[in-house]
Amino acid sequence: MKVPRNLDSGMVKKNGFRQQLLLLSILLLAGIFFSLSRGRYSNDPTAVAKVFLYQLGFLDQIDPVMESIVFHVRLPRILASVIIGGMLSLSGAIYQSVFRNPLVSPDLLGVSSGAAVGAAGAILLGGSLLTRQMMAFTGGLLAVTLATTIPRLFRNYSNMMLVLSGIIVGGFMSSVLGIMKFVAEEQTELSSIVFWQMGSVANVLRQEILGILPVFVAAATVLILLSWRINILSFGEVEARTIGVNTRRVRGIVIVCASLLTASAVSISGNIGWIGLVIPHLGRLMIGTDNTRLLPLTLVMGGLFMLIIDTLARTLSTVEIPLSILIGFIGAPLYGYLLYKQRIKVE
Repeated sequence: MKVPRNLDSGMVKKNGFRQQLLLLSILLLAGIFFSLSRGRYSNDPTAVAKVFLYQLGFLDQIDPVMESIVFHVRLPRILASVIIGGMLSLSGAIYQSVFRNPLVSPDLLGVSSGAAVGAAGAILLGGSLLTRQMMAFTGGLLAVTLATTIPRLFRNYSNMMLVLSGIIVGGFMSSVLGIMKFVAEEQTELSSIVFWQMGSVANVLRQEILGILPVFVAAATVLILLSWRINILSFGEVEARTIGVNTRRVRGIVIVCASLLTASAVSISGNIGWIGLVIPHLGRLMIGTDNTRLLPLTLVMGGLFMLIIDTLARTLSTVEIPLSILIGFIGAPLYGYLLYKQRIKVE
């Protein structure tokens, strides 16, 4: 029996997607183990292996200091970096698909600016690290609420109106943040605000990871389940309605989920750019624009990329490099290269 050419091509693409996803997942697991073995106390991979063998009951005695470093210092920040990278890259892919614009990033609706205002407010009030993260999360959600309320006031629910609302809210939040910097104590509060904006997962605690994990799992699951509807949204408003998709409801759900992912990530790590802009481009270059495949691939790629960045940030120098600085040096040239590869489509 002869297989139709289009069916055969679809099967090849599906198998290629599975192979790529499996390969990236293996690389992610290998990267986690490698990152666990890199640090100032020890760079020996066998020491990390012995810690896990001890936890599984295969060894009777290990270095207790190494066990504490692996489980209480390195593992929390590694898990945080993987989760945050996946959050930002997935939300970036969603925004770019919904708004049909490859230049859109996760902070489109002012989420990052709102979270920065919340964190700065906690710093000025002398709040704890947990208070800072809660206020950053609240600030991000407030920004999204404002950005989605403005189109309702104008009774205009188009993508362009939502983008303009995000620009308005983002600009307003940036001005509020500027006022906070102006009144902050220069030697203490101002430096804390600036350092938080540079991004870091150095002080992430296990409780904070557990706090954002439900948001990550729930929002990512909803977005992946709705991936085929997101494909329809990318066709345009008229085409989607013709097929019978409630564009307003679907778009609202996916935007809220993507904004929750961004706000949760920023509340723990601070402002981190480029990931939500670069990784979806790289995913489309590898697998195409089908969101049923792009979203899972982007999720794993974002976690792997962020893991590499964080490992470099804490091992390249005796002083830890802020994530946003390192990502800018790597992300900007990589994004330029991807635009060059896709220059025909961009033009």
